[in-house]
This record gives sequence, C-alpha cells and structure tokens, in this order.
Amino acid sequence: MTSHTRDGAVPWPPEDAARYRAKGYWEDKPLGAYILEAADRFPERTALVDGDARISYRELADRMDAAAGRLLDLGLRQDDRILVQLPNCWQFTVLTLACFRAGIVPVMALPAHRQFELSYLAELSESRAIAVRDTIKDFSHQDLAKHIAAGTPAMSHVLVSGRVDQGNVDLDALLAPGGDPINARKQFDAAAPAGDDTACFLLSGGTTGLPKLITRTHNDYAYNIKATSAVTNVTADTVYLGTLPVSHNFPLACPGILGVLFAGGRVVMLPSPEPGKAFAAIEREGVTLCTAVPAVVQRWLEYRQETDRQETDRQETDQLETLEVLQVGGSRLADEIARKVKPVLGATLQQVFGMAEGLINMTRLDDPEDVVCTTQGRPVSEADEIRIVDESGTDLPDGVAGAILTRGPYTPRGYYRADEHNARAFTPDGWYGSGDIVERRPDGNLVVQGRDKDMINRGGEKISAEEIESLVYRLDAVTLAAAVSMPDALLGEKLCLFVTLKPGTALTLSDVQESLRRTGVAAFKIPEKLVVVDEIPTTKVGKINKKQLREEVARMLQASGNTG
Repeated sequence: MTSHTRDGAVPWPPEDAARYRAKGYWEDKPLGAYILEAADRFPERTALVDGDARISYRELADRMDAAAGRLLDLGLRQDDRILVQLPNCWQFTVLTLACFRAGIVPVMALPAHRQFELSYLAELSESRAIAVRDTIKDFSHQDLAKHIAAGTPAMSHVLVSGRVDQGNVDLDALLAPGGDPINARKQFDAAAPAGDDTACFLLSGGTTGLPKLITRTHNDYAYNIKATSAVTNVTADTVYLGTLPVSHNFPLACPGILGVLFAGGRVVMLPSPEPGKAFAAIEREGVTLCTAVPAVVQRWLEYRQETDRQETDRQETDQLETLEVLQVGGSRLADEIARKVKPVLGATLQQVFGMAEGLINMTRLDDPEDVVCTTQGRPVSEADEIRIVDESGTDLPDGVAGAILTRGPYTPRGYYRADEHNARAFTPDGWYGSGDIVERRPDGNLVVQGRDKDMINRGGEKISAEEIESLVYRLDAVTLAAAVSMPDALLGEKLCLFVTLKPGTALTLSDVQESLRRTGVAAFKIPEKLVVVDEIPTTKVGKINKKQLREEVARMLQASGNTG
C-alpha cells in the first residue's frame, strides 16, 4: 500500500538498509509479533499490573488483537495516526500494542501537554483520533480532547478512558478482550505492517520551537528495544516498574515496558514516582528494574535515608530488597549522587544517555564503580557510529569535549515533514547532531558536558527557549525576551526569563505565568523566575548572549545564598 506517513519520513539509504538487514539488526518483523511470541511462550504469566488490574499474556494478546479490530471498525486504517495522551496505565500499553498490530501510528503526547502542543501535534500528524483519560488531577482531558478534535479537520474520534461523554468512544470497552482470538490473530497476521512501515511517532526535545515528530519504524524500534534489553540483561524473570511518563522513549523502549514484554517479564504501571508509592510497589511486586531521572533519584535517596533514621526495626528498609538495577537518564546525574545509589538503595546503577532520535548509551552492569558513577556509558550496539567534532566539524581526539554526531540502525535520518530543521540537525551524509557536548574517554565511555543548543532541561523534560520567547512576545509590554536555564538542586535546571519592557510599563512573574497558562502551554514550561532589565546583552554579531545571561543567573543565585 502507499504510505502517507512514509511520504513525510526520511528513509535510510538503500545500501545502509541492506547492511542492517544482512547483519540481522533489522528482522522485517512487526512489533506486535514479538508480543505474540512472548504470549505463546508464557500464556498464563502476568504481563501487566496496574493497581488491582492484572493481565496475563494470553489476555494481553487477546485484548491487543480485539482492540486492533475495533479501531478498524471505527473507520481507522493502516497508516492512520492517533494522538495518545494517556498516563501510566494498562490502557496506554494495550492501545499502543493494538496500534502496532493494526499498523495505526500512535503519536506519543505527554499528559502534561495542553491545547498549544496538542493542536500542533494533531495538525502536523493529521491524527484521525485522540485517546485520553477523562480527568487527571481535576483537569478535564476529555474537554480538551473534544476541543482539539473540533479544531482538527482530520480528527473524527475522541477515545476516553473513565467517564465518557456522549458522542465519544469508550476506550476501556474498546480495549476489552474479544470473542474469537484465534481468527483475530489470523486476520492481523495476514495484514501485518511491513518492517519499514512507521510504528510510532516520538517527540523530540526540540530546541527550535515546538517538538518535532520522530518517525520510528517497526524495524528500527524493535532493534532499539532488543539492543537495550541485552545490555540491561532483561529476561522473562524481569519485573519492571514504570513510573516515568511512558510516552517517553526511555521508559517505553530502552528497554522499558516493551523490552520487558518482548522477554515475557512483568510490567508494573505506576502514575507517579512518589517514593512512598514506588517503594511499596517494588516490595509488593518484587520489582527488579526501574527507570528514573536524576530528580527522582534524589527524592528516593532522601526518602530512604529518612526512613532509615526513623525505623528502629528496619522493616521498611527491606522494601527495595528485590531491586537489582536502577536506570537513570533524561539529564546528567551528578557524580556525587551517582555514588550514593548502590550504598543507599541497594541497586546497581545503570547510567543512560540517549535520545528519542536514536542513539542510546549505557554503562554496563559489570562496569567498575568509576565508570558507573562518572560516565554516561557507551553505545548499546556495535553498529552505532559516533563522532565528536569541533565547531568546524573536524573530528576531535578522545579526551577532548565536542559536539556528538551519530548514525546507526535505530537512528532515523530525519524528522517527519521538517526539511528546514533536518538541514540543520543532519549532515548530508546522515549524521545526526543532538546538540550535546560530550567527551569520549579512551575506554569508549562518554561523559556529558552540556549542550550547544538553547534548551532548558527541567527534570528530564526539555523546554525550547525559542518556543517560550515567542509566546512571551505576545505580551504588549515586552520588547525583548530571553529564556535561559537556571540551576536547581532537585530538577537540574529551571526556566528563568529575562525581559526588557516598553517605557512606562510593568510586568510581574505572575503576569507572565498567567499569560502562558491562558495560551494552554504545558505547566512544566512556565518560567519560575523573571528578571526585568534595561538591556539584554548581545554578542558581537548581534545575537542575544545567552551564556552571559546564564552567568548572571548564577551570580544572582549566589548573592541570594541559593546556589541551586
């Protein structure tokens, strides 16, 4: 069939694709097939846990195929897109697998996204449907989804988990088991998507405006999952706790919920990494593997140490007895925090540095402490190519920090329908530049030093300075705006906004925050500090000097006694 999604994607060069197939990296097998293989091996094992819900592999396969059929009954077809904005729940997993099975493409939105981001994503992807929880923390995602659907010409269905308004589709019912799993399986086996077809759209961390769509195919994403699973030693005995938003690549497929389900292990869904709930889930389910961002790790360490001080019988400190591996990524983990993980939490730390655009680096489980605590690992695949270059694109020797370039069998060659941005982010011969500044040690491990792009990394959530600045310019009082990162002990970075104003006007932080809330921007993107200045410094070529502004923020924090 002609693939509309493939029309907007950038393919791998034929010679590279042939090499990846010859080496066995690409198996030309759809993602749903790996789930069915696990279900055939372990039909009665528990695959998925979400609160009181416990779903076996037999039931998971049944729900997956039945839901795929019901999506087609709604009028969706292979290669149609569905915008998925669900929290960590069994519904997210089953819907995603059903989409893989039917060849429908899930667009992985975040629960934190609001009208501003969702409208853009729906339009760019031409989504035919949107899937949401009815409410989360008193916010009506159902009302928002109806508004998005009304403003998106291609969108004809709102799928809702929970209380369902008239005219919308009951997602929980759509994901129910079917009546004829054998024939359903035959139907979808016969019409399975090809390995080169788009499996899903992930979102970029974008430094230039709104997120870009990252096209992940069945071939490249399956290899991403298998390669990271091998390094993390995922087996059928693995019990994985998903607490980070699972629409992110890290908890979804590195190896995440998909890697554990491929292997026949058990996935435990939890909507929040709050330590009391997370530790209880680890103890209750015998969790062996978790993923976290540095801010979460710090909270877990503080909670565990406080519990140790309070407990006399030390019963509570046994909650993490089964936890073997704690993966940490999303942003750089401070070395001093890294050294506390094993002694305090009892788990082996695995540092992860990667990107939804492809390349994943990990420390190995048997690496010495120096590597585990002071580096962000090395590529998970022998086929990952890496260059460290200076500003002119010249390769640098080991031990010298520079910009990282990469390509490989699970690093796509361009964003979806983003020719102008692709020309900046990718070299003509297919190397992707993430904007990260890294140093490669002689042993091949990478040390992340920072970024060369203008992006704020707030606890693993990436905020485009350009996006926020463009929204702030809607305020009449603002003549010039510059968003920069501000050090924060818990989140790593927060967003600080510098502005100059028109004569005779005034602006407060509350004014800015309220304006952005009315715009419908995600809450994590709202500035937490405002600095009104007479003049914003510029470089010799007239660009805003963000480096100088970041230094000014650091001086202000130091003067106030807050060093971040």
